[in-house]
Amino acid sequence: MANHKSAKKRIKQTIKRTERNRYYRTRMKHIVRAVREAVAAGDKEKALEAFKIANKQLHHYVSKGVIKKQTAARKVSRLHKLVNSLDAA
Repeated sequence: MANHKSAKKRIKQTIKRTERNRYYRTRMKHIVRAVREAVAAGDKEKALEAFKIANKQLHHYVSKGVIKKQTAARKVSRLHKLVNSLDAA
């Protein structure tokens, strides 16, 4: 257990940050799932709409420090490729 005042404060901050990041990571999974489900259903319009939301939110989470820039870029790229696969099918 922490003995210094500053160490106790860091513990509190870590707990708070962990809870916030857990919320954002869960939200991120739901957003990505929405795109994948729309693609699986073959609904191009719904997939595009969900992709727009996913793109915006993933980059927003980068600015909040929840995920790294390259992680967001990779996820967006894979989702975009998936949505575009509806045109080929």
